[in-house]
Amino acid sequence: MNGRDLVRSMKAVGSAGAGQGLLTVRAAWRRRRIDAVGLPVRGAERARVPGPVVSAEPAPGGGVVRFTRSELRITVTAGGAVFWGWDGAGPEPSYALAGGVPEPDPRAVLEPDKDGAWRVVAERMTVVVSRLGAVEVRTPGGVSLRRELPPRWWEPAGGGGARWMQRSEVAADARFFGLGGRASGLRLRGGTYRLWNTGPGHAFGPGDDPLYLTMPVQMVVADAATHLVFHDSSWDGTVTLREGEEGAGSGHDRAGTSDLRMDGGPLRCWVMVGTPARVLQTWASLTGAAALPPAWALGHQHALRGPGGEQEVRRVVGGYHEHGLPLEAVHLGVDHFEAHRTFTVDRDRFPKLSVLAEELRRDGIRLVSVVEPAVRPEPGNSVYDSGTAEDAFVRDSAGEVVRGVVRSGEAVYPDFTRARTRAWWGGLYEERLSQGFAGFWHDLDEPVSLTAFGESTLPRSARHDLEGRGGDHREAHNVYALGMARAAYEGLSELVPRERPFLFSRSGWAGTQRYGGTWSGEVATGWPGLRASLSLVLGLGLCGVPYSGSDVGGFDGAPSPELYLRWFQLGAYLPLFRTHAGPRAGHGEPWEFGDEVLEHARVALVERRRLLPYFMTLAHLARRTGAPYVRPLWWGVPEDRALRDCEDAFLLGDCLLVAPVLAPGTDRRVVRVPRGRWYDVESERVYEGPARVLVDAPLSRIPVLVRAGAVLPVRGDDGSLELEVWAPAHGRTGGGLVVADSGDGWEEPEIERYVTRRQGARVVVEREGEDGPVEPSLPVRVRGLGLGLSP
Repeated sequence: MNGRDLVRSMKAVGSAGAGQGLLTVRAAWRRRRIDAVGLPVRGAERARVPGPVVSAEPAPGGGVVRFTRSELRITVTAGGAVFWGWDGAGPEPSYALAGGVPEPDPRAVLEPDKDGAWRVVAERMTVVVSRLGAVEVRTPGGVSLRRELPPRWWEPAGGGGARWMQRSEVAADARFFGLGGRASGLRLRGGTYRLWNTGPGHAFGPGDDPLYLTMPVQMVVADAATHLVFHDSSWDGTVTLREGEEGAGSGHDRAGTSDLRMDGGPLRCWVMVGTPARVLQTWASLTGAAALPPAWALGHQHALRGPGGEQEVRRVVGGYHEHGLPLEAVHLGVDHFEAHRTFTVDRDRFPKLSVLAEELRRDGIRLVSVVEPAVRPEPGNSVYDSGTAEDAFVRDSAGEVVRGVVRSGEAVYPDFTRARTRAWWGGLYEERLSQGFAGFWHDLDEPVSLTAFGESTLPRSARHDLEGRGGDHREAHNVYALGMARAAYEGLSELVPRERPFLFSRSGWAGTQRYGGTWSGEVATGWPGLRASLSLVLGLGLCGVPYSGSDVGGFDGAPSPELYLRWFQLGAYLPLFRTHAGPRAGHGEPWEFGDEVLEHARVALVERRRLLPYFMTLAHLARRTGAPYVRPLWWGVPEDRALRDCEDAFLLGDCLLVAPVLAPGTDRRVVRVPRGRWYDVESERVYEGPARVLVDAPLSRIPVLVRAGAVLPVRGDDGSLELEVWAPAHGRTGGGLVVADSGDGWEEPEIERYVTRRQGARVVVEREGEDGPVEPSLPVRVRGLGLGLSP
């Protein structure tokens, strides 16, 4: 424990109460004592670099380049990704990969290059390894995208794992994105970003880092091409970024830099090159297809907090019915458990929970339960007793079960890096299902407690199985929530095999999309928190996590009516749409903020329900292609530098442009429009891009534009599926995709492709069939005819 931790411990005494605070301080000292015994003493270290190249050995898809002090294994996969690993590291074992390592591309060959270097030529990139160990990624035309300088290791003189640093250079015009969920903004400007999943200990805003879900994944966008790079190590680390500058210093470009420092693990890397859509498709093929949410999970969901019981649930649901507001799910927090015991319902407040769940389901509303990994270590607690019998809980280096601290006192934690523990934990969800719950959200799964101070509640020396390899929490921490999500997803798939599991987690790691989505966590109530929540959703999408959202209204306070409404309007266009306001704002129901907010919120809810077929289509496309629902404006035109800097608007799929209001007192806002023709969905006014346009943003709505020629699957007035077609410009065509799926099962519906074109004053809409274009079988409504350009 350092001085900073001690100060935070003293603050915990005052904020949590004397008894809870002292328990927190004692737990922190206990972690320090366990680590003092369990962690190896590094002592003196020696630095190492690869040294000069000695030899090379070609192999299918690449080969091995040997240096005097290391060797580099490089492979081009059949899917177009390139892997390299230092010190002979291979791509496995890895928590990120799904379905094993792809086959190598037999066309790629390791061959000599000039000046003693070696190179591998792939379809989408050329990788050149210099004689001293620098690795450069170039486009097929020879333009340099990324140059990783020779790495450096620091090894304990007495032996043991090394920590390492990898410095990289990118083009002067390149911009950085990704690194998981970041509140600082979509574009990652100069600064240091930590790779350690944690809870900040308070409601967060744009200045807080790190947060719950970090991952060493960078998407780098430059004029020449976009590339995604993933350094596959789950250890604690930092990334220091500095953007480049064109014409800096005597007219020469200054390259951008990325310095990655990791406390351990293998030094191995995956790189994908192409368009943003191409690199995310390749990334999804490596890390797994995104879990497909059931149709109801794309509607509006409302989370309750506080000690209310069944009557409170009925009151809130009744309020939605009374005010004519659509609602698809109600979420129950930890207060519905008995004394915070996971999987044990408080029978006093919920005496007939299963009956309540069935009544709600008949009205089209599902119940969703929170689940936390912490287990109270009390004999008689069924989860603790069965976990003890399974030897499921994390132990320290002396073999004792580790105890952390949570809201209700001490807790023990399952080791989700062990297959047997995951199977046991997954079976526990049977109790939740028997109570009528249809979905689950994982909280405090970093793992961290509300009474800790940003660090893991488990000691770093705590032992983990790591799939039989053995190791400690330094390696297991960042993948802990990933293992918990896997346990739940696999358990639910066995318990209810005919239904798609619904699961989202506060934390995770690369590949977490295989099991579900995530949400913003404890975002601060305020306009900066609203902006930060949008940054998280956009950034996570570029890391391969397409299903995420924000808690409307923030976490820690009472939003003003204006802030709540603007947050609500944004949430209506995000994949996970959940209201969950702070403790001083009741439960955050729309009618609590006055009649005007209620009426405008109703408009947003009705529009969300109308767009549900479009959201379902985007969900299927995310699963099949890796493309996120929510995309930055530069998604289709990454070479547009002006769009790379735009962080206050986004694309919803290919068709819609959403420009939320992120500041108070705004009734008009500037929107940067990509190239092409766009319609205002409300007024049908026309805008031609690329341009910056001033759009009305009254309190009743946020600006939403639609691409000319777009085909949107929407819900008609009678609830049936219909096509909303926006007229293409003269001489241009358009189109869209439709996936008709309104169920919760595993069927793979057909993707229908539609094209639109102008024929005189008419708009022709056709569906692509096996034998050519055919007439649409769905009702078609054409909009955008006969209106001129905006002034």
